[in-house]
Amino acid sequence: MKRRTFDHLEDTSAARCLLCPHACIIRDGGRGICNVRGAEDGHIVTYNYGEISSMAVDPIEKKPLYHFHPGEEILSLGSIGCNLRCPFCQNHRISQEPFPKTEYLSVDDLVRTATPPTRMVAFTYAEPVVWYEYVYDAAQALHVRGIKTVLVTNGYINEGPLLKLLPFIDAMNIDLKGDDAFYANTAKGNADDVRRTIALAAKRCHVEVTTLIVTALNDSITVIDGIASFLASIRPTIPLHLSAYHPSYRYAETATGDAVLLSMARRAKEHLHYVYIGNTRVGNNNTYCPKCGNAVIERTGYLTDVSGLRDGCCVHCGEDQRPYFVL
Repeated sequence: MKRRTFDHLEDTSAARCLLCPHACIIRDGGRGICNVRGAEDGHIVTYNYGEISSMAVDPIEKKPLYHFHPGEEILSLGSIGCNLRCPFCQNHRISQEPFPKTEYLSVDDLVRTATPPTRMVAFTYAEPVVWYEYVYDAAQALHVRGIKTVLVTNGYINEGPLLKLLPFIDAMNIDLKGDDAFYANTAKGNADDVRRTIALAAKRCHVEVTTLIVTALNDSITVIDGIASFLASIRPTIPLHLSAYHPSYRYAETATGDAVLLSMARRAKEHLHYVYIGNTRVGNNNTYCPKCGNAVIERTGYLTDVSGLRDGCCVHCGEDQRPYFVL
């Protein structure tokens, strides 16, 4: 299904897409870098409105979100397309390859599907930024019904569209993939634009950040030190998830080593209160009370035990944990 979208008329047969920092100029019949936005009659249109490639009910920890309604389930759905070009993409079949199979799901049908006991919906799997019009319409409809919305995103979006969407978003997990050189040379984007998204979103909704540690690309202490110190400059209680890379798509270097992940987690913890390791079995992903050190949440894979919390407080010392969680 097509929808007119953010654009600026360049001439009678081309328009500039204003959704993300790429600012693609697209001539009639062409597509932007995301492959789901094109031009017709001199205006930008989106081709993936309501088109679903994947849908499932997941544990919230799989997003990953560890400090947002821990232990609950979330209806998760995704479309197709992406506006970055990571050669190691873990979801490349729906984000990078042209024209994967989809099915149409109207906003009304999504709302009916998400009716409680499911009380949260995540836009995830492929990149929700390039699914913007549907995400925006759906988030408003879900918000009216008290259903919480989550974005799992690369954060590569212009400030105007982001600020328009944020009033209807309850939580975001945003990828911060590396330093400036990594974005320019590998992801084909700009790190400053993602850092701006994180800073803006952190003022308006719950935010957690993920960095996929990719062998020989961003697996250096210097890179993780920069990421963690940047997040700490916003708020040192922002949770950071360090995720293990495995060979995928067009990148075949060996998987991230456990020693690398543990070393990076130690460095990140010099700046941040909450650092977790994902996509591997190494590491302790429990959450501890900052006052007494008691485990308030214990995790084994995606199994979550929140018995260390009672009415939002640590059962051991009574410290209120709600400044660090959305429960």
